[in-house]
Order: sequence, then structure tokens, then C-alpha cells
Amino acid sequence: MRRYLAIAFFIGLTCSGLPAKSLPLTVKDVALMLRSGYSNESVLRELELRRFGGDCDEAAEKLLVQAGAQRELLDALKNKTFAASSDAAARATALAAEQTARHAAAAEHDRKFNTLYQSNLAKARAAAPAIAAVSAPNAMAPLLKGDLVVWRNARLEHFDDAPLENKTLIALYFSAHWCGPCQKFTPQLVEFYNRVAVQHPEFELIYVSQDHSAAEMQTYMREVKMPWPAIDYAKVAGKAGINKYYGDGIPCLVLVDLTGKVISDSFAGKKYLGPEKVLADLNSIFAAKTTASR
Repeated sequence: MRRYLAIAFFIGLTCSGLPAKSLPLTVKDVALMLRSGYSNESVLRELELRRFGGDCDEAAEKLLVQAGAQRELLDALKNKTFAASSDAAARATALAAEQTARHAAAAEHDRKFNTLYQSNLAKARAAAPAIAAVSAPNAMAPLLKGDLVVWRNARLEHFDDAPLENKTLIALYFSAHWCGPCQKFTPQLVEFYNRVAVQHPEFELIYVSQDHSAAEMQTYMREVKMPWPAIDYAKVAGKAGINKYYGDGIPCLVLVDLTGKVISDSFAGKKYLGPEKVLADLNSIFAAKTTASR
């Protein structure tokens, strides 16, 4: 079940139950692998196993170049060196369309839920004008309750998630030990968290592992001295309400409020802004709160 996460390397794994090696890679898969930290050589090796189900036209080549594709990889795709059978390519295309449809349906559901929530909130305010403020329901805490762990005392321990009910800012960190860019950014995030967490009790950071195993996740948490909680590795795959915030690559940092509304994101659509953008936004939010409290 863990392999159902939307990582580029495992994008062939879906609810259809097809194993990863049964489907060829698409242009989007290759681009996501590159943006997630895979080298061109690693992608070529994977193409030898999985094959390629698509066409490397002008638009695809532009996408791949932006993701970091080098000439050897582009030539191999354009020359159909790893071309899959027509049947396998068709299955990969159909699967990609199915995934897009599911994501669109989830986004539409969230939009309708938010519209309904805003409508009900407006009605409540109109019906009770004497109430100074209406407390928004905490949509994030229930998604995490009972499933958080933290690295403490040289081992993973259960994390007391009761304080999550009072958190108004929650950052979700999608990362992995195998990811080179993550290894570079995570120490910066550790320094940031250690600096602001005590000063801002309304804030929490949650690690959403994209590792290949529970052992790899534990190694990552131990090596970087990760001070924030993480979703239990075995529970990550089933967290649809959390995984919907995952972008097109890692490291991906997403800041949401207690209702689940995105405040800041490492991605703007398909454009990668990086997790540093979210840290800058958080610094601005904290600075504004500090100024207002004076």
C-alpha cells in the first residue's frame, strides 16, 4: 500500500493494482523523476526496465529540459530507444488520464466544501450578530490524530497530538532521505523550526515521508535530528486528505491553516518555487503577528 504515494518513480502504481514494472514511463513521469532529484543516468536505467510510453515532441522536450534533462536522455526519448509496445503505452496514457480525473474530482470536492463552509459561516454570523467571532472548525487535527510519531531518546515514540487542536498554522513537509535536494534543504528547515517553534505555539510542522521504507524514514529523522513530528510510515499511504497537498516533486513544503486552506506552497501550479518561499512567507506572518502584539 505504501507504494501508492504519488512519487514520480512510482507513478505507475495506482488503484488499478498494476505493479510498477508493468507500465512504461510517460513524459510527465520522467520530468517528475528529474525534479525529484534523480540523475539523468538513473532515469536512463529505469527506462531500460520500464520503457517509454509516449512521444517526445517539442512541448515534451521543453518540459524535460526545464526539469533538467540532458542531451543523451532527450535523444534516447526522441529516437524511441526505449519505446514501449503500443498496448503498454495505451495503458499508461489511460492511467495518467484516470489520475488527472481523480485529482480534478478531489479539487472540485474541496471547492464545494469550502463554498458550503463559507455559506454556513455567513448564515451563522447573520443569525447571531452579537457573537464577536465564529471559531472555524479544525479540519487538520482529525486527519493526523493518533498517527503521529517523533524521534526522541534514540527511537521513534508516539507524539502527543492533543495540542494540534490549537494550531492555526500547519506546515506539511513532503521529503525523503534518498532525495538530494531534500538533504540540502532539511538542515535549514531544522534550524528554522528550532528557532520559531517555541516563540509561535500556534505553528506546527509535520513530516510526510516519501521514503522507500520505514527504516529509511527513521534513518532520515535520526541523521538530521528532526525535531518535529511525522506521520507514522505505515499510515502515510492512507492519508488522502494530507497527500492531496503533495506537489510535483520534493522537497515540497505546504503551509495550511486549521481549515486546510493553503496559505503558501512550494508550487504555483506546475511551477516550482521551492520550500524557501514558504519559509519566507512564514517569517512575514510571524513578523506581522509580533508587530501587532506590541
